[in-house]
Amino acid sequence: MGPRHRTAGGVAVLALLPLTLLGCGIGGDDEGGAAAPQRAPAEQASAKSRERVQAYLDAMTAKDVTAGRSQLCAPMHEAFDAAATGPNGDFADHFEVVGATITDIRTGPRGQEVSTSVTVTAGARELVRPLLFTVTRAGADWCISGEAPGGHTPAPAGTP
Repeated sequence: MGPRHRTAGGVAVLALLPLTLLGCGIGGDDEGGAAAPQRAPAEQASAKSRERVQAYLDAMTAKDVTAGRSQLCAPMHEAFDAAATGPNGDFADHFEVVGATITDIRTGPRGQEVSTSVTVTAGARELVRPLLFTVTRAGADWCISGEAPGGHTPAPAGTP
């Protein structure tokens, strides 16, 4: 009677296994199903970084300080508030951003590094300045965690 009892128990466990796996998400459709393919982590990081930096560049162009601040990670807010509209701040009144483009995105030691070229006018002068933004994941979201002068030279076409 012992071996027969164990076999019946084993069959019951095997019969319930597919239901258990479906409850864990294995074997069932993910949210969105096949119509919404999952992005590879590197592709997602690049896309999210591009979105955040582009929104910041758009905010600079529009002189929308609130929109610019919302792209930054929380630890940067205090420094941003103190400098954003100051003489050297990204939202200073004495210059106008007339063009801003993302030139390169790559993984760096602290997150995604997004190189940009920002064209500003101050009076009759026009200057092009490279800026390097670092974008990191903060919980479920992405934010700009750093900004510095400079940037990377774009990788040659066809380089992974």
